[in-house]
Amino acid sequence: MNWAYTLYAVLLAILSIITGEIVTFVMLGIILITLHNIQNTLKELLELKKRESDDNNQ
Repeated sequence: MNWAYTLYAVLLAILSIITGEIVTFVMLGIILITLHNIQNTLKELLELKKRESDDNNQ
């Protein structure tokens, strides 16, 4: 799936250069990276919670 993110970023970069919205592109990138980090953290917390629940049920 990394290639899809790379392709998407390249297409957005080209579009931002053409339209002159480079700052918007950078800010969007920062927001997307932050959201991705939040998602990964929530997934890890969910896995820990499931493990704790499984351990308590045994």
